Amino acid sequence: MIYTVTVSPAIDYVVHLDSFETGATNRTTAEEYYFGGKGINVSRVLKELGLPSVALGFVGGFTGQALEKGLKDAGIETDFVHVREGVTRINVKIKAEKETEINGQGAIPDDGELCQLTKKLEKMENGDILIISGNIPAAMPQDTYDRLMDAAGGKDIRLIVDTNGELLVRALRYRPFLVKPNLEELKGIFGMEITAYEGASRLREKGARNVIVSMGGDGAVLAAEDGNCYEAGVCSGDVINTVGSGDSMVAGFLAGYMETGDYQYALDMGSAAGSATAISPGLAERGLIEACLGKLRRADR
Repeated sequence: MIYTVTVSPAIDYVVHLDSFETGATNRTTAEEYYFGGKGINVSRVLKELGLPSVALGFVGGFTGQALEKGLKDAGIETDFVHVREGVTRINVKIKAEKETEINGQGAIPDDGELCQLTKKLEKMENGDILIISGNIPAAMPQDTYDRLMDAAGGKDIRLIVDTNGELLVRALRYRPFLVKPNLEELKGIFGMEITAYEGASRLREKGARNVIVSMGGDGAVLAAEDGNCYEAGVCSGDVINTVGSGDSMVAGFLAGYMETGDYQYALDMGSAAGSATAISPGLAERGLIEACLGKLRRADR
């Protein structure tokens, strides 16, 4: 089974306006809402690609209930820990002349609630896949991911970590199957100008088994466990939404790898999924992912 962890899920409330003026009453021209958070995004794209998963994390209050119900209605299995204090956050995404985001703080679990999540991970079995995505809220212990990875340790589990900075560096000692920084995050880790291939190779030397470096419109590169490096382009189109593009890449890569065991195909699938989300108003649907994959493969060959 595939498990995704989102420690701070959210309801993303997207509002469209012709113009946005501070200090005034602004009226929307359209609006949508999405049940999100990086791990939840991965679960949703995996579902599109035919792979079931269980979404884990913390939810609270009436917004947490709405998020949990929405995911279940979408066919995504959940096993959240319900916190006693606080509510699941709402993020407001304002799309006008410029994009503006207002992200909520969300519900913060206490130590006992965090232990409830670690106990769920202790029940994982050999062959399972654990995907930990996003950053840790400042109010939570910054060793939260260490505790989660320790709980899943000692078994033959594929660990995928999609975070950045010190959190990513600390995860490398767990020999993750995959990490996925972008080029700017690599530069932040190593404190210097560095190419995608150089940075990916260094992360492999430090413990990661496979490293994807996403480079936006320039595509992505993969330093793989087989010792080879691979690259993929992007699917052309008007970029209208970058939220969830990286999460889609993780889901696409995993789906491609589980289907074929071929690194180039997996990277192509990841790039196609990421591209498809970037040119969609929300997370990409399967048909568009497959269309982008076809264009990527023709362009590469």
